[in-house]
Amino acid sequence: MTPKQKQRFILVSLLVVGLSTGIGLVLMALNENINLFFTPSQVVAGEVPDNQRFRIGGMVTLDSVEKLDGELTVLFKLNDSVKEVQLKYAGILPDLFREGQGIVAEGKLNEEGVFIADQVLAKHDENYMPPEVEHALKVSGGDYHNNEAKE
Repeated sequence: MTPKQKQRFILVSLLVVGLSTGIGLVLMALNENINLFFTPSQVVAGEVPDNQRFRIGGMVTLDSVEKLDGELTVLFKLNDSVKEVQLKYAGILPDLFREGQGIVAEGKLNEEGVFIADQVLAKHDENYMPPEVEHALKVSGGDYHNNEAKE
């Protein structure tokens, strides 16, 4: 191998190693930022990966909102007309949050099966429902206008 070929080989090798490292780092970063979406039925069925953040969407069950005295913590249930999940959120809820409305919450499931939300997003008008929630409710066969969960 001539010195010129050897130099070219080293350069190409370094380029391949550098590109591989860069692509690997980008894929790792993207994998950590994936926000999966699940419905209450999927959460109850155990389809949620352990110890991973995800989004859950559905309708706030009627008469389920409970505010803890002297705190900003709120407990409520979220349903997809089939199953429901208990949520706990510590913070100020959006102005449009109310029972019977569609929401999407982001957080983690704890050991007791309660979803600990660190962000709650409410719909912004009477006719809007987050696309993931509307699709999930249609797939589950539930009537999202009647938001009582069936057990």
